[in-house]
Amino acid sequence: MADSFLFNIGLLLGLAGVAVAIVAIFIAIMRSARGTGKVRGGGVVMIGPVPIVFGTDKESARILILLGIALMIVLLLFSLLPVAWR
Repeated sequence: MADSFLFNIGLLLGLAGVAVAIVAIFIAIMRSARGTGKVRGGGVVMIGPVPIVFGTDKESARILILLGIALMIVLLLFSLLPVAWR
């Protein structure tokens, strides 16, 4: 039961990530088509519990560092929860 629950949560998080990426790409295209504003960006690569952050400016990098820390905490919680349920 717990395995299917965790699988469903993982599937939903993956689908949510794809949806966020599609919306972000759409917003970037719309901004560049209007010619207003700068397009800023960056990313977080998770290798195990260690986030690797890159960005185009300090503000983007700062936000992504916070996101990386949050993702690391969520990963550790989901790794330790099945042990606590036994």
